[in-house]
Amino acid sequence: MSSLKFSLIQTALFWEDKEANLSMLSEKINSIDQPTEIIVLPEMFTTGFTMQPEKFAETMDGPTIDWMRRWSFEKKAIITGSIIIEANGKYFNRLVWMLPNGQLGYYDKRHLFAYAGEDEKYASGNKRLIASVKGWKINLQICYDLRFPVWARQQIVHDSELIENISQEVANKEYDVILYVANWPEKRNHAWKTLLCARAIENECFSIGVNRVGLDGKNIAHSGDSMVVGPLGEVLYHCAYEEDIFHITLQKEEINNTRTQFPFWKDADDFKIL
Repeated sequence: MSSLKFSLIQTALFWEDKEANLSMLSEKINSIDQPTEIIVLPEMFTTGFTMQPEKFAETMDGPTIDWMRRWSFEKKAIITGSIIIEANGKYFNRLVWMLPNGQLGYYDKRHLFAYAGEDEKYASGNKRLIASVKGWKINLQICYDLRFPVWARQQIVHDSELIENISQEVANKEYDVILYVANWPEKRNHAWKTLLCARAIENECFSIGVNRVGLDGKNIAHSGDSMVVGPLGEVLYHCAYEEDIFHITLQKEEINNTRTQFPFWKDADDFKIL
């Protein structure tokens, strides 16, 4: 069974200061002195959760994309996190999935945080991105998406011609890891921690949440509470309030054993997202 190593960067961010954030994150990424496969940064890692996209948006040919490409190549690891992107006259809170070979994928945040006015400044995405790495499938989402279980819900292939036994059906889940990058406030950290566990349990997958720490420019506190949760809801990593770079290697066998021993997915409801 394959393994997959993540490096999670929980950090404070400089408010609306791209240069300072990229310099700080360069130091943190450069300090990673062991092989890793996926480096995860928080939501809007160049600016913090700003509602001024007209000032800070870049294109997909902009300097932050170039920065991600350089560091991904340097570390021979995927780098992911969300930034503000302008495309077709609209602004997106876009998670970029940068590969060491310079190729990339992206996911535009589906659920915009109207409570902070995000829906007035940004356009919503309508497609999920499930990335594939070493035979693993990773569902990539952003912050507020965590509150909406239908968007995260594992869908199962029930085609008898494709599936002959339990072990093959286990392998035909949509994804093995669900990953959230966030700027989730301290005052609602109980919901953050609870929902990360819920997403892991209900989808029988690993759940990873990478959040920021510190005060933002609106004096909103962030406690981090970055977590890794196993497929039975067990917390494998949790860090609150402090900056941290955490490395964890996940084992595919754990997911397959859980889904085989506890085949709750057999009783799940079929549905379609329109």
